[in-house]
Amino acid sequence: MNLESKIEAILFWKGEPMSRKKLAEVLKAGEEEINSGLEKLKENLKSRGIVLMEKGTDIMLGTAPELSELIENLQKEELNKELSKASLETLSIVLYKNGASRGEIDYIRGVNSSFTLRALSIRGLVEKITDPKDNRRYIYKPSFELLSYMGVKSIEELPDYSEVSNSINIAAKNLEEESKEEN
Repeated sequence: MNLESKIEAILFWKGEPMSRKKLAEVLKAGEEEINSGLEKLKENLKSRGIVLMEKGTDIMLGTAPELSELIENLQKEELNKELSKASLETLSIVLYKNGASRGEIDYIRGVNSSFTLRALSIRGLVEKITDPKDNRRYIYKPSFELLSYMGVKSIEELPDYSEVSNSINIAAKNLEEESKEEN
């Protein structure tokens, strides 16, 4: 498979900006090869719905500017829909843990929460910050917009905050211990 196809697959899978240097590391290719592959990819994407976006040394795939109205309408429709059960579960975990990694959320819910977290991020209900303990992962925290919408000034004002927070933490710890015993 050619280099530009590999670059396209990686950028599509990643779904966020990636540096040229990281691409070169992943693909075990030189800087010139990566630049050449990116130019070919850019050319291949002309007159399609996807474009290659660049900001400094970071690159990512995005939607073509001429389709912005279509995407904006879809996004408005998505934002106006009611939250799903999965979204409410995920929001509850993020709120009552006052920030949780995707792994913790997945573990507590028992299912992959990637798409749910993405939808909540797009709606502005959660924000993604780098984990201070491990800069390779992210922590999802409640946004100010969410707190404002809920009418609370701080997380501690949530109903039964300390009780629910403790039970979530105990349940997560118990699940973790059970998992260790099974292995």
